[in-house]
Amino acid sequence: MNPHNFFAELKRRNVYKVAVAYAVVGWLLVQVATQVFPFFEIPSWAVRLVVLAIVIGFPIALVIAWAFELTPEGLKRTEDVDLSDERASKKHAWIYVVVIGAAISVALFFLGRYTAGNTGTPRQSEAATGSSTPQKSIAVLPFENLSDDKGAAYFADGIQDEILTKLASIADLKVISRTSTAKYKSKPEDLKTVSQQLGVATVLEGSVQKAGDKVRVNVQLLDARADSHLWAKSYDRDMKDVFAVESEVAQEIADSLQAKLSPAEASKLATAPTKDTVAYDLFLKGEFEQRVANSNLRPESFEQAERWYKEAIAHDPNFALAIAQLAICRLRRHWLTDPLSEAELADAGRMAKQAVTLAPDLAEAHIALGLFHYYGHRDYEPALTEFQRAFELQPNNALAIGFVAFVHRRQGKWDRTLDELKRSIELNPRDPYMLSGVGETYVFLRSWKEAEDKARPALTIDPHDATGMRMLLLSSLNRTGNAQEPLQLLANFPPDDLLLPNTGTYDMVIGTRGEFLVLGRNFDAALKAWETGAAAATNERQRFAAKAAIRVLAGDVPGAEPDAEKARELLEATLRDHPNDFRSLKALSWVYLALNRNADAINIARQTLELLPPEKDAVLGSGNLAGLAEIQAQTGAATEAVKNLRRLLSIPAGETISIARLKIDPVWDPIRNDPGFQQLLTGKELVGPGK
Repeated sequence: MNPHNFFAELKRRNVYKVAVAYAVVGWLLVQVATQVFPFFEIPSWAVRLVVLAIVIGFPIALVIAWAFELTPEGLKRTEDVDLSDERASKKHAWIYVVVIGAAISVALFFLGRYTAGNTGTPRQSEAATGSSTPQKSIAVLPFENLSDDKGAAYFADGIQDEILTKLASIADLKVISRTSTAKYKSKPEDLKTVSQQLGVATVLEGSVQKAGDKVRVNVQLLDARADSHLWAKSYDRDMKDVFAVESEVAQEIADSLQAKLSPAEASKLATAPTKDTVAYDLFLKGEFEQRVANSNLRPESFEQAERWYKEAIAHDPNFALAIAQLAICRLRRHWLTDPLSEAELADAGRMAKQAVTLAPDLAEAHIALGLFHYYGHRDYEPALTEFQRAFELQPNNALAIGFVAFVHRRQGKWDRTLDELKRSIELNPRDPYMLSGVGETYVFLRSWKEAEDKARPALTIDPHDATGMRMLLLSSLNRTGNAQEPLQLLANFPPDDLLLPNTGTYDMVIGTRGEFLVLGRNFDAALKAWETGAAAATNERQRFAAKAAIRVLAGDVPGAEPDAEKARELLEATLRDHPNDFRSLKALSWVYLALNRNADAINIARQTLELLPPEKDAVLGSGNLAGLAEIQAQTGAATEAVKNLRRLLSIPAGETISIARLKIDPVWDPIRNDPGFQQLLTGKELVGPGK
């Protein structure tokens, strides 16, 4: 058959007409699938299935058009049909199909363009629709450990964490931080409640089974609002391929949620933190132990995490993530439990800089360097630069924006602090650390009701959250002016929790439990609290100093001398190695009071304030000023004490000083009848937040 006859035959057999009609109707079906399916929350794989079916059906339709003709008697082979009878009645029918299909397709196309143009980012869509849950949002729930070795839970946690970290780098997604998902079961019974509590549309459930060098990872993506299944997948791989599994799962989720990825984000999804699987396994053990340390704040947990990280780095000296996390572990231990020496601090800074050099686009490396500036030297501007860079690299990193907030709080930028903490909570709504951080900020601002409103949810999530409990106690005390209500609240708090705040005042020496017992003037109970449970097992310098300070506050200076003498030698030895250890300096000032070395007590309190005044640190600096006022009051220097108190009552310093507290706190008993002090209690001179 020559070409001319072939094309004429195509025309005679209506192949052209079928092709045009099929294309128009197919396009119509695609528009229906893409524009209408999401409205009914039909999963995206159904759209892909429709498109695939249309593509496959096109050649089949052409073959049928060539071989068969539709007649009133049914479908017949073309050779058996007399076309003269049918052609007149049906020559325009296909045109109607094409025109109607095209009109509907065009309408749906422009409708889709119009609605897409108004969707914007996930959070903009949320605002436009009034929905509190962005469509492109996900929480990765704890992965279940199905390994025979139940000690392999660290590995399941690590797989979950790495998938979550990869997703956190995608700006077009809202990804909930691990801290908020850690309290949930691997497969919660009520997904709708999870959706509401975390503010997400989807959740990822998973399980991990590790046996030798083999790994099985099962994951399923669920629509949390409808409690319906979207897709599930199983991966059976060698241990060396586990990084590819993490990348594939993250990519599959991004595709399912139709998240737009930049080239840099796509690269991060495909990048493995190390090629050494042994190093990676050791690193995951370190991650598990550091999470334990951040919860219990015990030095031995930080030490164990450090050992795992070091072993991982020994296997892969260029493992930037492990180096960064080792630096973070050391710096958090320095800030929260045991201060590092200058040499140890410098080494932590060297590791943080090495991590940034090895991996300039690694968010954790910039957090490590930021913490070196912040925790190590209170050098705020370079710390902010690093934390903000980490947030740029990982837009769902709630910890990075939280650190930005805490630095701004140290700088006395209170409104910015609240805004940034609230942004962090959007990404980490179940993190008691951030919730209690908001409560603490409100306490500084003397907004007692707002502080209580944030402290209670923090304690609901974690009953052991020391900051949340302290803020609840302080807001209650200052709202009522009565120490008995906080004591009732304290009775519900786990008795073995030490509650050692970092405030700059005497509670830094005797702990929050001792502080509120002292405020209630129950000095015997305060002493007993340091003779039983976890407090009795703490280091001797802390225990002896606490008991001496409680007796001084009770007015029993002679009775305080034996404990004070024991504490003095230990504290002075500590300060020889760590001269800027604020906790030891604070304790030593009270020990000197107990030993009737008043001039030395005031000198130590002044030294502490000079090291860190309110101008350098609006949080601990104001506490150091209050601590000096306490020592001045105890030594009878009423005029100086009142002057410092007047300043504190005019600035945000509600964690340490308020009028309600001045009226009942035994620390001010030696100057209680001073006219200047009595004038403070009226509040008439005050023009700032102390009013």
